Amino acid sequence: MSIGFSPLLPEHQDLLWNFLHIALWDPPPAGLRPVETLQLPAVRIYAENWGRASIEGEKNPIGACWMRLVPDGLGLDYIDEQTPQLGIALLPTYQHKGYGKAMMLAALDVARQRSIEQVSLTVPSGRHVCILWLCAN
Repeated sequence: MSIGFSPLLPEHQDLLWNFLHIALWDPPPAGLRPVETLQLPAVRIYAENWGRASIEGEKNPIGACWMRLVPDGLGLDYIDEQTPQLGIALLPTYQHKGYGKAMMLAALDVARQRSIEQVSLTVPSGRHVCILWLCAN
């Protein structure tokens, strides 16, 4: 598996909205939440200024992993104004194949390079990413 990373630029805004929609995961048998959920102020705060990932040789991104500092106690897992909240999403075709782990580890590496001591991640019960999160620290 070879995965490449590139920054999310303003022209990728529609792409990020798509990945945010995928990231708003609910346990089965629930499907994706209604797309209108993206318009809620508490959700919109997660969709700006982030990075994207793609498999080398492919032109289209397969997922996104992003972090954002959220002020004033906003967000699902707010800790403090120095702790970014992390979001991650992969297109369904690429889920459960190790790409998410690579994306998250790359994002955490960037956080370490920027002297960020911790990040926050909200995870619905039953998601295996919790184990990854513990192993990555």
